[in-house]
Amino acid sequence: MARLHSKRGAMSEINVVPYVDVMLVLLVIFMVTAPLVNPGEIELPSVGKTSDPPLQPMEVSVRSDGSLALRDRARSMDERRVSRNDLLAAIRQKQKQNPDQAVVISADKDVRYEAVLEVMDMLQQNHVRKVGLLAKPRGQ
Repeated sequence: MARLHSKRGAMSEINVVPYVDVMLVLLVIFMVTAPLVNPGEIELPSVGKTSDPPLQPMEVSVRSDGSLALRDRARSMDERRVSRNDLLAAIRQKQKQNPDQAVVISADKDVRYEAVLEVMDMLQQNHVRKVGLLAKPRGQ
């Protein structure tokens, strides 16, 4: 038997011809099958226009002296001072018209966190479903 390699070491060359043959066969297969594949069509849902504008939330302000103020943005931007009972009555009246009426709570920086939580707890105990906190962005 004749040896093709010398006795010094192993063969360090890689034969890439079989790899090129496989790549060409794959290229031909993809070129033939690509036009036969139909692209899928997506049916997007359609949305009708709503006649009702989004509801403005009612805003409850907690002052540093512990008093409460109510602002109904749907009616006017004026604030009026209210007691806790008047606040609940006004929110119940608004929720009779719309059960999904949102209420946001705003407070002065100096108000204790406990006072805000008391108002939030009072609203949640009286079945107000959408209660949130109002915050001012840092740049203002």
